[in-house]
Amino acid sequence: MAKKKTGKKELWKNTPDEHDFPAAFSYLSLICGERPAEALVNALRDAPTQVRKAKDLLRASNLPLLPSSDFHVALDLRKIAEGTPLSPVLLVRGNASKLVHLTVADGYHRICASYHINENEDISCRIVEPKFI
Repeated sequence: MAKKKTGKKELWKNTPDEHDFPAAFSYLSLICGERPAEALVNALRDAPTQVRKAKDLLRASNLPLLPSSDFHVALDLRKIAEGTPLSPVLLVRGNASKLVHLTVADGYHRICASYHINENEDISCRIVEPKFI
C-alpha cells in the first residue's frame, strides 16, 4: 500500500535510518538467536515500505501505549512538532494461529508518539515474515 501524498509535510521517511538495523538485530537476537535475527534484518533491509495505522500496530504487537512523558516518546513527539520525518518502524509479522504477536524490532517509541498525535495516524513500516514460526 503506497503512502498518499498530501499537502502537509510527511511525518515519515520512506527509508529507515541505517542505525535502525543494528538496533533491530540487537533486540531480535535476544528473542530468536543471532542467525535468525541476521536473516530477519537482511529481509527488513530489502522489504518494501508500507503504511499501517498506529492503533493497529499497537494492537497486533500487544504492547502498551507508552505515555507521552516517556523520554524517547517525548523526543519523537518533538521531532514531529518540528517537522522532522521519522524513520519507518521495523516489524516481524506474528502468527495468530500460534498466538505469536507482531514483533516491533525497532520503532516502538515512534509508534507510541504517532498514536499520541492521532491513533489513526499512518505509520511507515517494513514488515517481514519469520521463517521459524
